[in-house]
Amino acid sequence: MKNTEFPRKIYSVSELSVEIRDLLERRFIDIWVEGEISNFKASTAGHLYFTLKDDRAQLAAVCFRNSARLLRFRPENGKLFRARGRVSTYESRGEYQLIVEVLEPAGLGALQLAFQQLKEKLEKEGLFRPDRKRPIPVFPRKIGIVTSPKSAALRDILTVLKRRHNAINVLIFPAEVQGEGASLQIMAGIDYLSRSTDVDVIVITRGGGSMEDLWPFNEERVARAIVRAQKPVISAVGHEVDFTISDFVADLRAPTPSAAAEIVIQSKEEISQRVKQLERRLEAVIKFRIGQLRHFLASKVGSRGFVVAENRIRRMAQRVDDLTFRLEQIGRTGAFIRSRAHRVEICEQRLSNAIHQCLKKWHQAFARIAHTLDAISPLAVLERGYAICLTPDGRVVRSVDTVEPDATVKVRLHEGSLLAKVISKQRES
Repeated sequence: MKNTEFPRKIYSVSELSVEIRDLLERRFIDIWVEGEISNFKASTAGHLYFTLKDDRAQLAAVCFRNSARLLRFRPENGKLFRARGRVSTYESRGEYQLIVEVLEPAGLGALQLAFQQLKEKLEKEGLFRPDRKRPIPVFPRKIGIVTSPKSAALRDILTVLKRRHNAINVLIFPAEVQGEGASLQIMAGIDYLSRSTDVDVIVITRGGGSMEDLWPFNEERVARAIVRAQKPVISAVGHEVDFTISDFVADLRAPTPSAAAEIVIQSKEEISQRVKQLERRLEAVIKFRIGQLRHFLASKVGSRGFVVAENRIRRMAQRVDDLTFRLEQIGRTGAFIRSRAHRVEICEQRLSNAIHQCLKKWHQAFARIAHTLDAISPLAVLERGYAICLTPDGRVVRSVDTVEPDATVKVRLHEGSLLAKVISKQRES
């Protein structure tokens, strides 16, 4: 039997490489691969290069810019990921790699990972520190709201505001709060209300939803807008159990939209109670000041202390002006408070009248005392033409028996005095 030799197929290197490429690229078109990322690096062009590995093998992978820009997180070495893509070969080097189109964390969701990464980044920058937060104004005149105009959150806020204080002004910036592009609109709303309006506080809000629904409030651009805002910002996103990045960087977090409305404006009853407290404090201050003034005037009658009293009265009047101004500021919240400010004006007038009457009373008393002193003064007798005769040692000469002829005496007149010599003396009958 004759041996038959079959012709051998001999490949060139390039031919074999092309055939391997065709086999691999036809067979592995759309596959998922799970492995740990290592050797991660990002090029200046935006492409991502890394290696997927397990305990027995490793696979080179690349995620080109168009796919990489869709990632909400940054891949990290040592973390387990799932990659979806296709196998491609590099013929000239005889290597193959995975072209990654989708990349997601294994176990932990992509959104949750992105949330944690951004939270850690902003926290390291100190944007969550309490000392960075700005106080919410007690009596805002105008409130800015960034939300969807058709949202239930906006209806809840407006309902609460109307119930608590229907005179408050509200400026609404309409913005999508869900889906692609929503974060850009929210950022624009914060920037506009902060820089181009006279609102006193800004509320960003929406109702509850999934993490993906709430994601615009987890975007870094929204967090940066809150930080650079020139007005205090309240974040009221979702329900009480929902937390977003905007909650952490905002000046105040409200658990719900309704709670934000209750925080931002006090009710009429709360304002009324506050006014009554100020009223009681003002009355106590006025009574204390009047008591001090009476004591001061009583201790300073007949002295130059009246000048000091006048200065203190001026300071008291200035204090009353300051208190009146504060009440007028509070009074801007409504007619109820303005009526209380009117009572303060009445108290001020009563205080002014009491001070005037007190000064007038003490001035009259001072005048009477001065008049009495003038009437009994020896100097008043001299003014009428009389004189006082004094011995050289200053004793008053009341009788001729106390001096002898040739003695020297001093005669005190109304204006000046004389030195005289006794020539003779005689007693009058």
